[in-house]
Amino acid sequence: MISKFILKLLGWTIISEFTDDIRRSVMVVAPHTSNWDFIIGRLVFNAIGLNVKFLIKKEAFVFPLGYFLRKWGGIPVDRHKKTNIVDQVAGNFEGKNELVIIITPEGTRSRVRKWKKGFYNIAQKADVPIVLGFLDYKRKEAGLGPVIRTDKTYEDVASKIEAFYSDKTGKHPEKFNLSAIRGASKGNREK
Repeated sequence: MISKFILKLLGWTIISEFTDDIRRSVMVVAPHTSNWDFIIGRLVFNAIGLNVKFLIKKEAFVFPLGYFLRKWGGIPVDRHKKTNIVDQVAGNFEGKNELVIIITPEGTRSRVRKWKKGFYNIAQKADVPIVLGFLDYKRKEAGLGPVIRTDKTYEDVASKIEAFYSDKTGKHPEKFNLSAIRGASKGNREK
């Protein structure tokens, strides 16, 4: 497969705990510090044969980029409209045997003080597990980590997430603030 070849050429190794029971899940991907995250991530998902969807601001869906974003699984989100995005995204799971929606809770490639908590709310509302995906630029490893069931409190989930990502390094490490998961609400950029 061409994606595996490209990853190998770039020196990346795929580490994956992927199992069929997570074909219906919300996937958190971190650290998110570079536009390269999308390219490497897309190659990884192609290589392991996982069809994923991802949320992206609607402003990115301009021609010709919009065509490719939709083809690659992009779901446009209007961040300025007063709609319940949690309900809207969770509703996508209804009647589907397979759907993996990727969310970057940092909400931006910049350093933030607070992670957005929508990934947890969507997973709970849709009654699907949370899967931890990662890109570790220091080790050049990427893949899927543990599955977290949503019958736990946000604090329990945050502890597991914090432990998992504690040794992962983004392309720009100074932009990743893992302690921001504890202050989850709106993803406020650090000044």
